[in-house]
Amino acid sequence: MDLIEVTNKKTRREFLKVPKILYNKDEYWVCPLDRGVEGVFNPEKNPSFRDGEAIRWILKSEKGRLIGRIAAFYNRKKANAHLQPTGGFGFFEVVRDKSAAFKLFDTAIEWLKSKGMQAVDAPINFGENDSNWGLLVEGFIHPGYGMPYNKPYYKEFFEEFGFKNYFEQYSYHKDVASVQVFPERFMRIASWVARKPGYTFCHARFNELDKFVMDMVQVYNSAWAKFKKDFTPMDPDKIRECFYEAKPILDEELMWFAYYEERPVAFFILLPDLNQILKHMNGKINLLTIIKFLYYKQRKTMTRVRAMIAGVDPKFQNIGLEAVIFKHLYKVFRKKPYYQEVELSWVGDFNPKMISLYNAIGAEQAKKHITYRYLFDRNAEFIRYKVELALSEKEG
Repeated sequence: MDLIEVTNKKTRREFLKVPKILYNKDEYWVCPLDRGVEGVFNPEKNPSFRDGEAIRWILKSEKGRLIGRIAAFYNRKKANAHLQPTGGFGFFEVVRDKSAAFKLFDTAIEWLKSKGMQAVDAPINFGENDSNWGLLVEGFIHPGYGMPYNKPYYKEFFEEFGFKNYFEQYSYHKDVASVQVFPERFMRIASWVARKPGYTFCHARFNELDKFVMDMVQVYNSAWAKFKKDFTPMDPDKIRECFYEAKPILDEELMWFAYYEERPVAFFILLPDLNQILKHMNGKINLLTIIKFLYYKQRKTMTRVRAMIAGVDPKFQNIGLEAVIFKHLYKVFRKKPYYQEVELSWVGDFNPKMISLYNAIGAEQAKKHITYRYLFDRNAEFIRYKVELALSEKEG
């Protein structure tokens, strides 16, 4: 086998080509946009490079056939927030050959060791965890936009190599095409909470996007700061840029905010599932695929929506604000019946409150991803995420 570092235009093309070969006949796999993948490895576009590095390889057989790929990376600030300095690898793809998989694992780990890392999380993204994070192990059906999809046999490779389950991520699905979208009890609670004095609810408006971006950042930074190791404050400029880039598919009535005496206290952002259009584009953006995009968008091809991100100010948690937001979404789904399914993803096994909410609305767990960790010192104690989080909070 021939391991080749990605360093030029030819090897970059081959890196993108590997999954297109592997999933050629897979009815569920959706090819991500080539420029989106390349953007992850562009220091001018990915802020993780400010204090980090990334490297990529492709793997070829003795006959020169593409059989695998992997990328390894680290961000020094995030790495040093763990008990052991921890890097990551992702964009892992390989044929059903354990020796090929292990060669890719060994290569990524040796590089991370050379950079001072003592552990690796995988498969993850070089950036935030809203996309390309975790290994799919249950629910090999249509993936929502940004959610990883992989070969079932990858789990065997990871666990035989010695990776351990660091945490699990669950995706819940909810049919919203039926008349009774949410349980009656849930709707009664929502009505009761909505009548409390001082609270108002509204969906985002494109002509005031800057305001809603700042509201979202304020709530998010207060809600997620407790996850000390992995928390990165939202950058308003970055979020604003993401919204403007996604504007062609955004539906302002799927992005809801809650306020208490005009102070933002909660939000819930859903996006139409772009994968239902990307399925027809083979990773390319050109004149033909732009025409395809407009055609499929006009035909209301995006019948699924994905819950991308949510947050509730800690001082306003456990009072039912999420229920009110879901009640407003119920009205949207009734008005726009082409939306038929919601994917609520992903929620970690360390977040029982959100799991309880999804169960309360009658959603069913449809997929499970696992984020694995491998300690380079094989005698070191392995601690799962939720236990390590509790320890860090106690120490703090």
